[in-house]
Amino acid sequence: VQVEESGGGLVQEGESFGVSCTVSGLRFGFGDYAMGWFRQALGKPREGVACIRKDGEWPDYLDSVEGRFTISRDNAKNIVRLQMNNLTVADTAMYYCAAAPTSWCYRDIQESQFNHWGRGIQVTVSS
Repeated sequence: VQVEESGGGLVQEGESFGVSCTVSGLRFGFGDYAMGWFRQALGKPREGVACIRKDGEWPDYLDSVEGRFTISRDNAKNIVRLQMNNLTVADTAMYYCAAAPTSWCYRDIQESQFNHWGRGIQVTVSS
């Protein structure tokens, strides 16, 4: 299984930015997996940012990004995206994409739900 993030980089505070993730080799096919985005800032534990069900409905978000971030997926292209708006310095982190062999997202976007992970991509927000 390959999970590969792309689109990381440097952005100014208040601006918008998007990252993508492509997945291949899943046993049951991309459309049968819930997908999530996590992040880890320097010196802090990894936290769940967003999760989307296999059907693309009812996404779940970390409270601090609710209303600013949008997770979406294209099951035909095996892609999941995270659009980030009104970024702040606090959003600076390594962002990870992950796949879960479930149809829905567990409450509070739990790492334990996900069994396939990308290597991560850096997003840096400057003031």
